[in-house]
Amino acid sequence: MCACGLLLTGCGGLPCDLAYGGNSQISSFNVVSRQDRNVAEPFAAGLCVVTEDVTDDENVDMSQAGAAILFDLNNREILYAKSAHEVLHPASLTKVMTALVALQHGSLDQRLTATPSVNITEAGAQLCGLKSGDSMTLDQALRILLVYSANDVAMLIAENIGGTVENFVEMMNQEARRLGATNTHFSNPNGLTDAEHYTTAYDLYLIFNEAVKYETFNEIIQMTAYQTTYLDKDGKEKSFDKTTTNLFVRGDYQAPANVTVIGGKTGTTQAAGHCLMLLARDSGGAPYIAIVLGSDATETLYREMTDLLDEIHK
Repeated sequence: MCACGLLLTGCGGLPCDLAYGGNSQISSFNVVSRQDRNVAEPFAAGLCVVTEDVTDDENVDMSQAGAAILFDLNNREILYAKSAHEVLHPASLTKVMTALVALQHGSLDQRLTATPSVNITEAGAQLCGLKSGDSMTLDQALRILLVYSANDVAMLIAENIGGTVENFVEMMNQEARRLGATNTHFSNPNGLTDAEHYTTAYDLYLIFNEAVKYETFNEIIQMTAYQTTYLDKDGKEKSFDKTTTNLFVRGDYQAPANVTVIGGKTGTTQAAGHCLMLLARDSGGAPYIAIVLGSDATETLYREMTDLLDEIHK
């Protein structure tokens, strides 16, 4: 095999050969390859990765769920996965992304003022009861958003943090892409049903896994109730006092022995069914994320989630 060289002209016009080969101590190959020996970190480093269903345990009945996952965060282990990448409606689990984007771009003491965008008329939609001109801090809004799942407060946050609701939703979609949630598209900040508003159980894991890095988010999802006062357009106080929608945190349902539910988010619409995502810890304090989407009833959802959490010690 012939040796090839790169002909360079130095000072005085004298030619010199710069060998191109990995064995040469001074070569164009090694000038490039030895400049930086650092290896790029893979995108999924530190993340759980699902390529197929993991549903071997017959004691876990997820027949009524559209999708379900249980991930050991420390060991990056998939303990259970059913239809993790199936595109589904997320309902109010959407609000985890709303909170995440608000925490990234807003300040907790920032005062938010309601416009007519908070006037939601969809039947059955969970509402704080905001009126145009009402105001509260972002800290108050995030607590009402995550504890009580108020859809009008999601609109309040979106418009004030994003400038417009539409711009905030684009910020949500940008963050989804940054996190690798490539099967997700948001069309609103609250999760009310829309054909172009969808995600997967795995993408929700990516979003939730990012949100729990924020101290304020972790504090709020553990709250059993929230009581506060905010102002109407005339500066008069309006009261808010509601318990959490999370029935594990509220104490209506109990986690399996040696498992502690830290907190999470609920979601229910006719299109999405009954949905729940949780952060839990085992007896040694190790963290887990569990998500169930598309259950047919509240009782079914919490039974399925209890079965899922029971896998932590097997």
